[in-house]
Amino acid sequence: MKKILFLSNTANFSKFNRPYMRLFKEQGWQVDYCSCGEEEVPGCDAHYTISIERSPFSVKNIKAFFELKKLLGKNDYDILHCHTPMGGVLGRLAAKKLYKQKKIKVIYTAHGFHFYKGAPIFNWLFYYPMERVLSHFTDALITINGEDFNYAKKFCCPSYLIPGVGVDLKRFCPPSKVEKSVLRKYYGFEPEDFVLIYTAEFIKRKNHKLLFSLLPELKGHIPNLKVILCGKGKLFDAFQKISAKNGMENYVMFTGYNNKIEEFYKLSDVCISTSLQEGLSLNLIEGMGCSLPVVASDIRGHKDSILPFENGILFSLKNPASFPDAIFLLNKNPALCKEMGERNIKRAALFSERQAVECMKKIYSLFD
Repeated sequence: MKKILFLSNTANFSKFNRPYMRLFKEQGWQVDYCSCGEEEVPGCDAHYTISIERSPFSVKNIKAFFELKKLLGKNDYDILHCHTPMGGVLGRLAAKKLYKQKKIKVIYTAHGFHFYKGAPIFNWLFYYPMERVLSHFTDALITINGEDFNYAKKFCCPSYLIPGVGVDLKRFCPPSKVEKSVLRKYYGFEPEDFVLIYTAEFIKRKNHKLLFSLLPELKGHIPNLKVILCGKGKLFDAFQKISAKNGMENYVMFTGYNNKIEEFYKLSDVCISTSLQEGLSLNLIEGMGCSLPVVASDIRGHKDSILPFENGILFSLKNPASFPDAIFLLNKNPALCKEMGERNIKRAALFSERQAVECMKKIYSLFD
């Protein structure tokens, strides 16, 4: 029986690998998973826990390296597929000897390099040389946006571009007028509300700070404005306090982690993102699948899915005022919202789970 090990720093990340895990299970492979083990991983034969941490400077990662090296040596895997930055680093270092002996194939999916246009100089001095070195122990380097792919082509290993991790368009699909109306009533929204939705972890990179600084202006011009914020994170409590302190509780809704997130997209009018950095923004594509127009920051990962003024609007982080301007434009032009939303139904199909799986099947077939 052939064996594959998927590796990521968190078990939660396994949700992005489940279509590929099913693919291997259907072909009779043994499918194992390795992570820090904070939750269960469904669909695998064995789930191994190591001391892996997100930060590259955590001393626990030294222990994780030896734990992973021991696991790889014991289980004779045919393929190691690494995800997340530290999974990519530790996985390729731990598999280095087996790779040189041609006993294992090593794949790394970069969900957004830490070096990118506009990144801090430290990122270029630290992460870029590291990736160049690790590419010598990589059979396939997979990227999910055009900018990363252009960098990957300069490394010594074969590189590939796929349309993200894939969105389930049976789940994230356009609502009927009746469905939208029912969902609004259920969650306490009025038919005339103009609803923005931002799905993102509450961390610095997602830039909720900018959004909250602009909310008073948005509310002042759009009295029926409502904002849905989906997700958790270490800054979650802080922004709830900001909302309460500034009297935003009557128009800002915090859903926390939610497994019915598609319902919030379907009752909304516009999908937004103020993020500073993305690989390929899954939340935008989910919103696009639900026929929402998009207003998002003009960054890598957003530019791969948004065509300016065709299916959304990209605003400059150097000119924050361009964000409310874009919202005002869509609010005043329901026809434009509808046109962009309809284009997004077709646009989202390019980033569907089916498309992503088909691309990965071709790459995996090189290592059968």
